[in-house]
Amino acid sequence: MTLELDQDGHLLDYRIWNEDIAQELANSLDIQLTAWHFEILHAVRQFYQQFGHSPATRPLIKYLMKSVSPEINNAVLQQQFNTGLVARHLSRLAGVPKPANCL
Repeated sequence: MTLELDQDGHLLDYRIWNEDIAQELANSLDIQLTAWHFEILHAVRQFYQQFGHSPATRPLIKYLMKSVSPEINNAVLQQQFNTGLVARHLSRLAGVPKPANCL
């Protein structure tokens, strides 16, 4: 399957997202997604649907601490998702547009 992506690697249509697509996108970060990763990605999608935009890092972490686990922080996300660009890559893997404040 060929995914239709924008110039930054985000899905053009967030509605076609599923866990297989997420894994295909995660391959570029050399990650095998687990149930924990998917819980995070579903929460990112929930944020997008609730607020109408992709989250920046700080609001994303606050949201994940409330909705998933109080143990979540930037370092955990960087380690588990193999990236320093947490908001950008989590949005990409969750199939939602790039956050507005990301380069």
